[in-house]
This record gives sequence, C-alpha cells and structure tokens, in this order.
Amino acid sequence: MTSKTAQSAQNIESRASETDGGLQPLNAFPGTLAQKTYGSLKQAILSLQLKPGEVLRKPEICEQLGVSRSPVAEALARLAVEGLVDVVPQAGTFVARFSIEEIREGAFLREALELAAVEMLTPVISSDQLIQLRRNIRIQEALVADGDFPGFYQMDRKMHELMLSFTGFKRLPQMAQTSWVHVDRARQLILPQPGRIQATLEEHRAILDALEKRDVDAARQATRYHLRQLVAVLEPLMRSRPELFVDA
Repeated sequence: MTSKTAQSAQNIESRASETDGGLQPLNAFPGTLAQKTYGSLKQAILSLQLKPGEVLRKPEICEQLGVSRSPVAEALARLAVEGLVDVVPQAGTFVARFSIEEIREGAFLREALELAAVEMLTPVISSDQLIQLRRNIRIQEALVADGDFPGFYQMDRKMHELMLSFTGFKRLPQMAQTSWVHVDRARQLILPQPGRIQATLEEHRAILDALEKRDVDAARQATRYHLRQLVAVLEPLMRSRPELFVDA
C-alpha cells in the first residue's frame, strides 16, 4: 500500500508540473483584485498544482496573473494566516508542507461537527433532501467509472456540504470547511491511490443507506468510519514521502 500511495502522490505532482504555473485566470474568481489573486493561489495550493515546499516568487506570480505586487503580497499574507504558506525571513515564501498533527486536528474537528450534524439530521431528513443526496451519489458513480478524480473530489465535497446544510445552520458548512482546509489538500494525495476512490464511494453509499433507513447509530458509525480513513491512509505516505511533511 505504501509504494502505491507514494506513486499516486508522484503522479499528481507530475501532472501539476505540466500546468502553466498552476494558476487559474483571475476572472475565474470573485471579488477585488486581491481576493481574486488569493482565490487563484489558494486553488493552486489546495489542488497541489503548487506543491508542498515549492518556493513562491512574487515577480513570477505577478507575471502569470498580470497583477502588481500589492494584491500578491496581500494574498500571500492571508494564505500565511491560514497556514497554507510559510514566510521564512531571509529565505523566502513557500507553499506549506503537510503537518500530520494539523491534519489530525482538522479531522477531529470535522468529525465532531459531522457526527453532531448526522445525529440531528437522520431522524428528520426529508424526501427532497434524500433525492439530492441520491443524485449526488449517481454523479459520483459516473465520475468513478470515468476515473475523474477532480470531478469526484468536487462531488464528494458537495455531498458533505449538503448534509451539513440540511441541519439548517447556515454557518456550519463554512465552519467545517475552515477546520478541514489542511485535510482537503491532503485528500488530493490519496484519492488517486488504487482502490481508494471506489472505497470512498462505498463509504458514501453506506452513509446514504443509513440516512434512508433513519438509523442514527448506523449513520454515525458510517460517517465516523469514512472520516477516519484519511489519516489512516496518510500515515504510510508520511513515512514513504517525508519530504512532503514538516513533522515526518
């Protein structure tokens, strides 16, 4: 498993190096120029287009995005606060390496939120809400068949957002996403691992099945199992690819 996981990480990095700097055009993001710059950089970091440990040179970013230094500096400062960028005096600015402790912490917080949400949701979930989740699963199935990892990742995230939003607490999806930011990036390493995308789909089906049966205990168990797989799969990768982790 370890060698396959390491190979998956290398494959992602290889695809990332083939992109044009890994930065999407600013018109793909909303807001001010600084917000657009932030969005482009964050997307590239979370998708591993900008790899852990990679140096971030402001002149190159300015040239790629066609902006001045000011919005780039503002965006990098914001990313540094989020822990996605490391600013090292006299050395430079770098994409943050993964921290297994931060990933464990994020996974712990996300599990606490999602278990509470699924416990509240299961007895009262509506027919319309179940239809939305079933549709999401059907799209996931098609993406798995096509081997579309980025597409599957987006629908995976959408499924979790739907479940959290069904609680009626408007800020809950954003709170979960904030706690999950480091985990989100790490997930890009493991989905291409042989068999992992299919296993993830099966875990999603188990959650949906428990929701359909209004079985609170089964829903909690399926959700807990699903959320804990990330750390379980990442730990062998930390040992085989220590250069990706700050605390390996």
